[in-house]
Order: sequence, then structure tokens, then C-alpha cells
Amino acid sequence: MSDPQGNFWRVKPGEQAPTWNIANMVTVVRVILIPLFIWAFWEPEPVGRGLIAFAIFALAAGTDKVDGQLARSRNLITDFGKLGDSIADKGLIAVALIMLSVHGMLWWWVTILVIAREVFITAMRLSVVKKEVMAAGWHGKVKMAFQCLGAGCLIFPQYAWPWEWLTQLGLWIGWILVGVSLYMSLVSAVEYTRDARRIRGE
Repeated sequence: MSDPQGNFWRVKPGEQAPTWNIANMVTVVRVILIPLFIWAFWEPEPVGRGLIAFAIFALAAGTDKVDGQLARSRNLITDFGKLGDSIADKGLIAVALIMLSVHGMLWWWVTILVIAREVFITAMRLSVVKKEVMAAGWHGKVKMAFQCLGAGCLIFPQYAWPWEWLTQLGLWIGWILVGVSLYMSLVSAVEYTRDARRIRGE
């Protein structure tokens, strides 16, 4: 019998990981950071608030890699982790894009299209969750990376750039990255739909 305390940090191969483990705890922390980001980015203009919002977003986006690496390296992969990680990612990106659109830094049609796609994918995942928990695919992970980088460039406060041309460059890079992520969103949606149909067929 394994040490219960050790299960929180690491599980031996072949053993079932508990739901409450260090990897899932990192996922929960990412969810908690979302309302903090909303508070900081609600009025990004005051000096300091914009940088705080960017720091919170960067920290939350960075934990996406941390919990995944912990889960794989320590055999802590659970159904809660697969589903919770996806929901945390979608919540963070949705909130970031909504706030950017509210502040006039991103077109609303882009935000609406991305959120509609995320709602569709989440509903599809929940529809087959009793048979199998669908983990994020390769296209979904690449899409998430481009979304985080693009949103991060747009969230970074304009007053923090030393020159105007850097401000404009940062905005254009952010818009391009968001555009690439939008394309990847459509590609990954096809991938998830195919997997969901396979699971239903089985």
C-alpha cells in the first residue's frame, strides 16, 4: 500500500492517481487567478494596474505547462485533470478576449467566434465524458499557445513601451498571433469533432 501523503506528489506506475494531487492543485490555482485578472484589467489605464494584469495573465498561462508536466512526469493524470485543465484554459482565454474587446483592443467578432467554438467543444466533451474524457489534442495545445502569446501582447500596457513604434509593433504582433490561433481553433474543432464521433461509435 502506497503512502497517502506521497500520492499527492507522485504515484508509482500502475497505481491510480488521486483526484487531489499537486498537478490538479496547480489547475485550481489557474482558475482562482481568473477573477484576479478581471479585477486588475478592469481599468488598465492607471499606471501599475496594467502591469499587474499582464503579470497575472502570464502567471496563469504559464501554469498550463506546469500542471501538464507534473501530471505526466509523476503519473498524476486523472479525468478531473484532463477536464479541469481544459475548462481553466478556456475560461482564462475567454475572459482575456472579452476584456480586450471591452477596451476596444480586439474586434468583438473574433471574441464571439472563439468563445462560440470553446462552448461547442466543451459541450461535445461533456456529451461523451461518461465513455471517455477527451484530453487536449496537438492542434488544441498549439492553438492555446498562440492565444496566450497573442492576448499577452495585447494585454501588455501600452504606456510601458519606451517608444511609440514598439507599441504599434506589439499590437500588430498580438493581432497576428490571435489570427493564427483563430485558424488553429477551427482546425482543432474538426479534430475534436472527429474524436467525439469515434467515441460515440465505440
